[in-house]
Formats: sequence, structure tokens, C-alpha cells
Amino acid sequence: MTTKEKHGEILERVVRRNRMGISELSRKLNVSRRTIYNWFGQDRLHQEIIWQIGHSLGQDLSVSFPDVFPKSNPETARPVEATAKPAGDSNSVYFWMNKYIHLLEKYNSLLSVEEEQAHAEDQHKSMPLRNRRTETFVYQ
Repeated sequence: MTTKEKHGEILERVVRRNRMGISELSRKLNVSRRTIYNWFGQDRLHQEIIWQIGHSLGQDLSVSFPDVFPKSNPETARPVEATAKPAGDSNSVYFWMNKYIHLLEKYNSLLSVEEEQAHAEDQHKSMPLRNRRTETFVYQ
């Protein structure tokens, strides 16, 4: 009895053999590192996800995933229903998880910008003002 290897395990092996790190791959795919690690644990992955990762790594993954990419013309190896986002359909847990994480990251970046502005204003208020004509300090 033969056991089929999980898609995630095959994908992890391919990604770790490549020189590109997981952080760089996640930036290229516009997903979080956590999403990539979640893919490594999946039994089956969508054809588009595998294709996007292979494209980002500059490799043809149809050799590693013969059950996902049947033997055909190499020019038609890209799936027909391909979209720009490899996150899957809108019913997928990972799709919504990625949206939520992306939203949190945007919110945190906005908060940090706001905090920096408030800090800069506090420093500006605490500095003494200069009288430009006489170059002397004016005390409030």
C-alpha cells in the first residue's frame, strides 16, 4: 500500500531547497508568512497557489505535482481560472484570515504614523520659540 504525500509537504520541501527565504516569498505573493506555513500543513492545495509559488520561485512545479498538473503542453500549464490573488475562494478560511491580517497590519501602520506625529508635535511644543529678528529666545 502506497501513501500519497501531502501537497503541503512537497511544497515545503521545494520552498526550503530554494535560496529564496519564506519572508521574501511571502512578500512576492503578497501573503503573510503564517499563510505559507499553513499551506505547508495542507493535504491538498489549489492549483493556482502551487502555480503562483512556482512562478515566484522561477520553477516549474508540475514535475513535483503531477496529480495537479496533468501532462500537457508546457504553455498551457497555467490554470485557466487563474487570478491575481493566490488566497483561494471567498469561502476559504485562509482567504478571510489573510484579509483580517492585512487589515490589522494597515491599522497598526496607521497607528504608528499617528503616534510619530503626536510625538513630533510634543517635542515641537516643548522647544522654546525663537524670535527671528533678534535671534533671542521668547519664553511663553
